[in-house]
Order: sequence, then structure tokens, then C-alpha cells
Amino acid sequence: MKDVVDVYNQYKLPTQVIVASIRHPLHCLAAAKAGAHIVTIPYSVLLQMVNHPLTDIGISRFLSDWKCVSQ
Repeated sequence: MKDVVDVYNQYKLPTQVIVASIRHPLHCLAAAKAGAHIVTIPYSVLLQMVNHPLTDIGISRFLSDWKCVSQ
């Protein structure tokens, strides 16, 4: 991917790079770092990208703190 993006940028070719067959959130990260313009992502991978255990813990703590403040 990176090589393809670099070649298009080197020669200033008016095109965009589309990355498909993403099967893991890290594949999406690698595509973004390589400079891909478009990534097709299965819904299951998209859900993995927005869910993280520490985010869930942070939201839980925030809501708990908010209940204490609003009483």
C-alpha cells in the first residue's frame, strides 16, 4: 500500500488509493499511515475500532461521578 501511495504522490498522479479486505483494526491503521484515501471496512471491524475496554471503564467512572454531582 505504502509503495503504491508513494508512487502516485511522486508522479503527482490524480488518483486515490482504495484499500479493501480489511480484517482487523490494525489493518485500517496501517492503511491510514500509508496514506490510503479510502478504506472499505466490514461492520464487525468498525465496531472493534470504536470499542475499547478502557473507554468502557472511563465512561462508567464518568457516569458514576456525574450521579454524585447531580444529587
